[in-house]
Amino acid sequence: MKQKILNFIKENELSPFNSSKTALKPMPSIYKTADAKRVHTRTLSTISQNFIFPDTANILHSLTFTNNPQIIEQRQEFFEKIISFGKLDNQFLNKIKKPRKCWKPRYDIAIVTEDGETFTELQKRGCPVQMIVSEQDVLLLEERDVVQIINCPEYGIALESLPQAVFMKSLDEVYLERHLETFSGWIENIKLLKENPSTKSIKSISEELFPLISLTDDGESESLDVDVIEGKIIDANEMIQEKIKELNFQGMQLIEILSKGILPKEIKDTIDETLEELSLPRQVVEIGIPLRLDEEELQNLINKQNANEFSSLAENIKEHSNELKEIPQRLKQLSAALLFFDFIAGITQFVQSDYNFPKITNELILENTNNIFLNQPQPISFNLSDNIHCSILTGANSGGKTTLVEHTLQLLSLSQLGLPTSGTNEIPLFEEIYYFAKNKGSNLKGAFETLLSQMSKIIPGNKTLILADEIEAVTEPGVAGNIIAATADYYIKQNCYLIIATHLGHEIQKILPDKTRIDGIEATGLTEDFELIVNHNPVLGRLAHSTPELIVEKMANKEQKPYFKFLNEFLKKKE
Repeated sequence: MKQKILNFIKENELSPFNSSKTALKPMPSIYKTADAKRVHTRTLSTISQNFIFPDTANILHSLTFTNNPQIIEQRQEFFEKIISFGKLDNQFLNKIKKPRKCWKPRYDIAIVTEDGETFTELQKRGCPVQMIVSEQDVLLLEERDVVQIINCPEYGIALESLPQAVFMKSLDEVYLERHLETFSGWIENIKLLKENPSTKSIKSISEELFPLISLTDDGESESLDVDVIEGKIIDANEMIQEKIKELNFQGMQLIEILSKGILPKEIKDTIDETLEELSLPRQVVEIGIPLRLDEEELQNLINKQNANEFSSLAENIKEHSNELKEIPQRLKQLSAALLFFDFIAGITQFVQSDYNFPKITNELILENTNNIFLNQPQPISFNLSDNIHCSILTGANSGGKTTLVEHTLQLLSLSQLGLPTSGTNEIPLFEEIYYFAKNKGSNLKGAFETLLSQMSKIIPGNKTLILADEIEAVTEPGVAGNIIAATADYYIKQNCYLIIATHLGHEIQKILPDKTRIDGIEATGLTEDFELIVNHNPVLGRLAHSTPELIVEKMANKEQKPYFKFLNEFLKKKE
């Protein structure tokens, strides 16, 4: 399962750094209506609230719909193992930042070759490559900080004379700095991952990459600086002047100084001491009174020092070529591992403590299961079986009929994913599920014909579930009961399972088809504000009382008026 998920991440180019979910191609679904798909999407969204990265939610789509019980069992075993780890904390993933390159080599790199095929291949890889076709090309390279050389048999000896030259053995070793640039954007993330518990994969990759951080810390350059040297010469002249004041010279020494510019030993010693005291390289100073800067010699020295320094840095990178060449692949693996950890950690956060994995059977049996869409759900029990294929679900407005229907869909989605649920549930692997939600529009002829047209397109398979919520709203109440009963009878005979939520329990009860049961979500009373007191757990085999009857009963008991008493008794007799 883990490898399947990692392959899914790779194939769909999912990333922890995407600001929104990657759009995926639609997959075949057991949900055949838009209303059913809406509930399934809401179920996935509820689970996804426990993920940090937007693309982690896409991993749920790797668990495609199936009618194979063995696949469901494999998924359940996978999640069982994950849940056994306990609640995993993925909140630190909020600190993961999108990689942004923060390192570049301090030296100017030129890659040179004499081979045309090598030149073309290096260009494809984005390397700053140039062809060597003459000795003049070699001379121009003297100004470059680092020169990487590959496949140059003719001019190889001339190139060896360059102090900044680095000879490469293979194309994969060339311009490894580009991998280090990419890696630099991950440095803070890798440090964060080392500090927080996650998975073995993340820990292994992070520890493998961590030592490479030192390659990006190439320190401050210790090369000579023209401005610094000039400042030191000014200081040196001032210091020498003060020291000379304390010296005594004979007449001939003064004549030699003035006529021939020959400095006495005492002055030479003073100059040498001052140069050493200020760490001034003697070769960049024209000795005299006063001291002067040899600009040409200073520039030559700076070029030589830079060449040595940059070559050393480049050689250090070359020594780590094997690790650097693996950086692109290892970072991809680390990205996928982050998504995988976010996924399993989010699942452990989602699963309730009293979880059970649904048993795959031919009957729909729900026992004390909670609705994940609700904050404080009441445990629900409900069933359909070989003997009862259809439930006519009755109850007052706002009593919970729609909630129960969509709760059933929710459980079917969770069972397909292989996830556990609360309570003890047995779930068939339905191959087609149709849900017709409550119509909030008009009850005109067009709406009624549209509904009938939609239901006529149902093609029952081996295991088909049909859910309908108050379909009587689109036609006249007088015939709606007959239509619902006939619809149930038609699809029961084709071995379908049905749950039909309706207010027409009285009408349907008189013409109840075989294998059909009337269930009721009871409103047990009203509060003083006339709000329903509802037991959301359906009473199987019992027609629910309606809201008007309860209101009349409450008013008859509370106000003791003849009119209310008459209405209450009349309704009870009719019932």
